[in-house]
Amino acid sequence: MKREFAVIGLGRFGGSVCRELSEEGMEVLAIDTQESKVNKFRNIASHAVIADATDENVLKELGIRNIDHVIVAIGENIQASILTTLMLKELGINKITVKAQNDYHEKVLNKIGADQVIHPERDMGKKIAHSIISNNILDHLELSDDHSIVEIKASSKLIGKTLVELDIRANYGCNVVAIKPKHSKDINVSPMASEMIREDDVLILIGADKDISRFERQLIIED
Repeated sequence: MKREFAVIGLGRFGGSVCRELSEEGMEVLAIDTQESKVNKFRNIASHAVIADATDENVLKELGIRNIDHVIVAIGENIQASILTTLMLKELGINKITVKAQNDYHEKVLNKIGADQVIHPERDMGKKIAHSIISNNILDHLELSDDHSIVEIKASSKLIGKTLVELDIRANYGCNVVAIKPKHSKDINVSPMASEMIREDDVLILIGADKDISRFERQLIIED
């Protein structure tokens, strides 16, 4: 079943996250107060609406309580960001990720219960989108416009299976270049095909973004 996300604030950062989540096949509700910004995402997001997220009644009408994960990417209006986050917490949203403008803003967001606070100047929208989709994605490094290296914590679908059984290269087009075992500082570079994946192992994969995304959807994201 597809997970549902809402992105509040469709500026450069929020728009980037919204676009990446949509391209990954996720259900996305895009929200902004400006019609011009919303119009840009009508054919990208599942739903795009003009709304004031600081109004609790508006959030209720949008069915925000049915959303799995809300990303608050409001621009430079720190007050609106804080108020929106507070309301989302009061409405019982399962997970809230918020864009912080500065360290003070981050401290306030942490105090009021934001689950994840990020700084767009340090984190690219694409990297955040990947981490939002799966808690198993530990790091994501872009090698080019369409190739990346990712660190992925082994999911239950991988544990107990060998690399030859999974045949990741043939089935998904990407390569496991190393495995970082639990309780060990050593990295198993170029692991043997007979290597079995164990609980809490971290796999380092390299490949085209579309292939890595397919691998994530089928073998990493938990049901």
